[in-house]
Amino acid sequence: MSKNINPIEKHQAELRKCQQCPDMLGNPVIGFPVASEILLIGQAPGVKELEIHKPFAWTAGKTLFKWFNSIGLDEEDFRKKVYMSAVCRCFPGKKPKGGDRVPNEKEISNCSQWLQTEIKLISPKLILPVGKLAISQFLDFKKLAEVIGEKHKIEINHQKTELIPLPHPSGASTWHQRDPGKKLLQQSLSLISKHTAWKNLLK
Repeated sequence: MSKNINPIEKHQAELRKCQQCPDMLGNPVIGFPVASEILLIGQAPGVKELEIHKPFAWTAGKTLFKWFNSIGLDEEDFRKKVYMSAVCRCFPGKKPKGGDRVPNEKEISNCSQWLQTEIKLISPKLILPVGKLAISQFLDFKKLAEVIGEKHKIEINHQKTELIPLPHPSGASTWHQRDPGKKLLQQSLSLISKHTAWKNLLK
């Protein structure tokens, strides 16, 4: 897999210069340039991620990494072994009534080129979309309960891969803390722990 490191670093260097979306704030937030069998896709960075310059660096990240730690991989190893991506890489800003603004369709479209390139570069065997926005880039659904807790076989750019969605670990949502969300989250984590790509990370 090391042969892909240089192309990924080149890709990230180009991504860091992206200024396509005038309403987005700060610079793109990017994970470690690892050529991994697993691709994690978040929604968009928050203000803390913008300050710290790494994805899932604050409250939601603590919950997310607690989930992964429960199936054998702590935060430090996860960041080194899993490629961390997102639907949008820049901070969308705050909504007038509080909370982070959801990226609009144009911003999502602008940023999709970076995600598509990453999928081509690393050819992931397992994709972990986190939250409704990330999951909706791959699956058509109305409620999280329809897709969480299951493994989905998909094809992207003529590449077959598997997808195990996760709910967003944000403190603003309690879906994953009560049933059916709590039970379905555990089912997803169990599926991830049994996946060959995940087992390979633990070797």
